[in-house]
Amino acid sequence: MAKRIQFARTGGPEVLELVDVTPAEPAPGEVRVRNQAVGLNFIDIYFRTGLYPAPSLPSGLGTEGAGVVDAVGEDVTHLEVGDRVAYAQGPLGAYAEQHVLPAAKVVALPAGIDVETAAASMLKGLTVQYLLRQTCPLEGGETILWHAAAGGVGSIACQWAKALGVKLIGTVSSPEKAALAEKNGAWATIDYTREDVVERVRELTDGAMCDVVYDSVGKDTWETSLDCLKPRSLMVSFGNASGAVEGVNIGILNQKGSLFVTRPSLNGYADTRERLEWMAGELFAMLESGKVTVDIAQRYPLAEAGKAQEALQGRQTTGSTILLP
Repeated sequence: MAKRIQFARTGGPEVLELVDVTPAEPAPGEVRVRNQAVGLNFIDIYFRTGLYPAPSLPSGLGTEGAGVVDAVGEDVTHLEVGDRVAYAQGPLGAYAEQHVLPAAKVVALPAGIDVETAAASMLKGLTVQYLLRQTCPLEGGETILWHAAAGGVGSIACQWAKALGVKLIGTVSSPEKAALAEKNGAWATIDYTREDVVERVRELTDGAMCDVVYDSVGKDTWETSLDCLKPRSLMVSFGNASGAVEGVNIGILNQKGSLFVTRPSLNGYADTRERLEWMAGELFAMLESGKVTVDIAQRYPLAEAGKAQEALQGRQTTGSTILLP
């Protein structure tokens, strides 16, 4: 038997239950990973609340983890039992001691990266990789706005942007979070609880505004984000922390300067094993070089997954949070 977190109905953190299950055997093309650390992400809350529907109920939760392969299905050639691995995609169920998923979604870990770092950085780091290197390939010299710059994804983005020579302006909710974002390489920060974001961006850029805005907040920041862009630039909406952006009149993109907008996702970019391997290779290289480090600011036992999600949703966390089976 093995422990896992599951939910039989959508709702608040109280719907999460720690249960005993019999670990499944991997089918052809699958592997089973004995998790040593599990990543906590806002998308997990979307599934728990029903914003993103789970395929069926009861359902496991989570898509990110790291550990050791303990069983391999037929037709798997790039992984073996005993390999140290990490993953950020696949079926829900990472909040568990053991997780079965397609081998194509699992990558081997370099010797220099420990499992806690991997679990804290795979989804967030791959997200930053596709946003900065693919959605809008940044070459250096650009000015960008990044909402929630002190969070798990934002902390990695600040460092990666600096390494690329990009000026990242980060929005934060407190002086402490501003200091953290700046420590991680943000060119400037804006405390949205005390400052007008659009006006401050205008001041910082001498009226030029931003080449790209990266917005994981959603509904509450949509209009503000558009107003921070220069004409013919790009709005990247990649999350819904405050709720989904709905009822948008596409004509607003014309009115605000012939803007472009995209709503990307990790699955839309890491859609083949080859592309995932390339993306993970870039992330691992950044981690091994020290240009990106991961601040694991919170660790919770697996049984306290609900408490961990509550802290994340209440903006009480900084950096990354992991669960320990």
